[in-house]
Order: sequence, then structure tokens, then C-alpha cells
Amino acid sequence: MDIVDTHCHVISEDRARYPWSPIGGKASAWAASRPVTADGMAARMDEARIAQAVLVQATTAYGYDNSYVADSRGRRPDRFLAVGTFDPLAPDATARLGAAVDGGLAGVRLFTSGSTVPVQGEWFAAPQTYEFWHAAGVLGITVCLQMRLGPATRQLVEILERFPAVRVLLDHIGYPDIAASPGRAGKEVAELAVHPGLYLKLTHRNLEPLRDAGPEAIEFLAPVVGAFGADRIAWGSNCPAAEQSLPELVGLARTVLAPLPEPARAEIFAGTARRLYPALTGSGR
Repeated sequence: MDIVDTHCHVISEDRARYPWSPIGGKASAWAASRPVTADGMAARMDEARIAQAVLVQATTAYGYDNSYVADSRGRRPDRFLAVGTFDPLAPDATARLGAAVDGGLAGVRLFTSGSTVPVQGEWFAAPQTYEFWHAAGVLGITVCLQMRLGPATRQLVEILERFPAVRVLLDHIGYPDIAASPGRAGKEVAELAVHPGLYLKLTHRNLEPLRDAGPEAIEFLAPVVGAFGADRIAWGSNCPAAEQSLPELVGLARTVLAPLPEPARAEIFAGTARRLYPALTGSGR
């Protein structure tokens, strides 16, 4: 099966050339304990039989300095695309976003909540960001949004309604509470499918609780896949933030998605990614 990893992180061994500047001033534990270079990621991809991958900026290591993901893409354009973290509140968003795309980024990421940013930020929907969202729609790039549903669902819907031309890829599906109730979480996510610009990124953050839910996992998968369609859902490993090896993460996804028909699995593992990031239509490996 053709596989594209839409969410992995790389960290250079060269701290002089690529100094750390984590968002909020706090680095994530995984970045220090199990970093993976771009060459190391390519080797892991070979082991897991992954053709191509999207290098998503390690925000909790490099903050808004996207040099390493961009350089890694430049050195291995056959294997990698780069998504860099972006500050939509900074002045001249249109010019800066255009420069970022010209500099090699296939998309950008807004990091509004995460392991080192425990309080969900609402700033991504502030009027000061409208210039950025409009520019993203004009440029036709994918915006990865790291946020939590519930605390920021209203802001997400506001952006989706105001800027329907923008493709928003929701990292980790916004952390729905699958463990508490797969059915309820599935219903809440499925309700967002009315916004055609919204796509879902399915990672181990979702797959682990779905695996643990056993037969009840279908109570989440059925409404979500039914509402969005598999062509709006993309798999990402989150390697090496995830503790498992890359082959194990592929295996986890295969196991949880086994109840879905093969065409749906093919979309989730590669088809959706290639539509979100047209440059991935290259041969890879």
C-alpha cells in the first residue's frame, strides 16, 4: 500500500546551525530524549515502507525558525515536504506567508495548544489574523491547526465560516475524548464535516484510544468517515513524539482502520495527503 506520513518531526544534531528556540520557552521532553534527524527519518521511512513524508516543524524545539525543515526538504525533495510554524499575528502576514512558501514551505502550522502550551489559545481567530487567513486561501496552501476541540471549537468554526477557501488540517483531530465515549466523540467531530475546508489528521493520539476501545472504535470511525469521507482524512505518525517505532505506528493504524474498506484506507494512508500537498505527486520511493 502507498503510504504518506503527514506528520513527523525532525531535529538536527547541529545546534549551532539550528539553535533551539521553543515556543513559550519550554522544550518538549521527546525532543531532548529521542530526536531524529532528517537522514534518520528517511531511514525509518525505508524500514516502514513509507514513500514520502511531511516534515512538520518541531515547534517545541525550534519555535518559528523553520530553517531545518526547509533545508531538509531542499536536500531530499523526493522524500520530504516541509510545513513550518507561522505567527499570524505578526505584521505583514501576506508578504511573510508568500516568502515562506517561496522559501520551500508547502504549508504552515499554527501551534495554539500542546504539551508545552497547556492553555488553549484563542488568538488564531482574532481579527488581527484575518490577513493571514485570506492570504492562505489565495495561495492555496494547507494550514495545520494544533488545537483542542471544546475549548476552541467556536473559534475554529468562525474561521471556517469566514474563510471557506482555506484548507485547514486539524492536527490529531483536535484531541477528541475518544476514551470517555467513542460514540459521543465521533458525533462531535462528525458535526464539523459541514465545513468543506476542514480536513482531519489521524495520528497515534487518536489511534491509541481507538485501539483500546476495541469493538467500540467503530462508533467513532463510522460517523467520522461517513460525514467527512476518507478523502478528507489523512494519517500521520507523529514520530518521534510518539514512543513507538515508525513501523509500529504504521501497524497501529493498519489494525485500527482494518474495519474500513480498502479504498477508504488507501485514501487515509496516501490519497488525501497527495491532494492536500500536490507536490507529493512525485514518485517518492
